[in-house]
This record gives sequence, structure tokens and C-alpha cells, in this order.
Amino acid sequence: MTSLSGTVALVTGGNRGIGRGIVEALAADGATVVLTARTADAAEQAAREVGRGTAGFACDVRDAEQVATLFRRIDAAAGGPDVLVNNAGIGRFGPVAEMDPADWRAVVETNLNGPFYCCREAVPRMRARGGGYIINISSLAGKNPFVNGAAYNASKFGLNGFSEALMMEVRYDGIRVSYLMPGSVATEFGRGGQEKQDWALTPADVAGVVLDLLHSPPHALFSRVEMRPSRPPRRS
Repeated sequence: MTSLSGTVALVTGGNRGIGRGIVEALAADGATVVLTARTADAAEQAAREVGRGTAGFACDVRDAEQVATLFRRIDAAAGGPDVLVNNAGIGRFGPVAEMDPADWRAVVETNLNGPFYCCREAVPRMRARGGGYIINISSLAGKNPFVNGAAYNASKFGLNGFSEALMMEVRYDGIRVSYLMPGSVATEFGRGGQEKQDWALTPADVAGVVLDLLHSPPHALFSRVEMRPSRPPRRS
């Protein structure tokens, strides 16, 4: 994909954090971008702030019917997506024995079911259009478990396996699938808060890798990309 002009890209959870950085980078590079958020107000406000023809729709990716409706709206507005970035994600942290089952379901349904529902809608459309690119935003937590992270770890380990299986399913349809595994990113998400600002990755760093993938030669596939801060705090 040598130019993003004329490319339609969908970014879930694109109103803030990593997703917002990806939306801004794609729009600046000429793509027509659709972003989602949990509420219409949040989605539409983010789209207005990004500008460049960006559209914002409400969608809870845990709901297969809402995802199907979202894709029909994109079909009507832009003719279907060439690029899908599954970014929407949440974290709930705590000991397994104390975790509310509702929190477990929320994490797994958002971080794993959501990408499945979106890919299930995107793949037939991309096949009909002659190809496309699916990028799943995972985490280094998808290979490195940590205490009190069972729900989040499980969802990201699952997303990595899902991504690799999907890659093998659709590679001969002209659809490339990659997953990104960032380490600590300076957003409001997760642990560390403001103290990460001086050393962590930024949403723009992750967005830059997304652009690199989309601009990579069509015959090449970077199926997995690990990212981490170059100089994290030393452990005592």
C-alpha cells in the first residue's frame, strides 16, 4: 500500500489514547478515517477535533449486532473499509479469587470478542474489494503475564493467537494481518499514570508503526511487532 489517499480505515476505540494517535496519523497521511467510541458524543467530538473528513460512530464492540450495524454504515458512507485497526480495549486488574465475573467478561469481550466481531465483518468485504489490511493492537502483556493481570493477560494472549490464525486464513485473499505488542505507553490506560510521561512510548510512536506497516511492500508481511520503551526505569 504505497499511498493512503483513497484508503478507508476503521479504528475502534479511536477517540483517545493509542487509538486517537492512530486516527490522527492515518488522517494526516490521506486516509478517510472512521473512528468509534462507546458513545456517539465521544466519537463525534473526536472526529471533529481530528477533522480531515474523519467520521465518528458509536459502537460497543462487545455487541455483534452493533458491530454489524457499524460496518453497514461504513458501507453506505464510504464503500467499506480497506484497513481495520482493532484498538478498542479495557483493563480490569486484581486477584482471580476476588475478581467480579462481570469484570472478567468485560475484558475478554472487549479485547478478544470485539476484534473477532470486527474481523468477521471486515474479511468478506475486503475479499470482495481485492484485499486489505487488519492490524490488531495487542500488548506485551500478551506474552508476559503479571500478577493481578489474569483477565488482561488472557485477552491479549488470545488476541495474539487469533491474529496468527487469521493471518494464515486470509493471506491468499490479499489480506494482510499484523498485531502490535506495545509495552508501556503514556496514556491514561493501565498502571503508572503520569509517572510514565518521561520514559514511556507515546501514541504517536505506535501510530508510526501502523503507518510503516501500511506502507510496507505488498509482498512483505510483518506479522508481529514488539515495541517497548528504550530506557525504562531501572529495577532496583
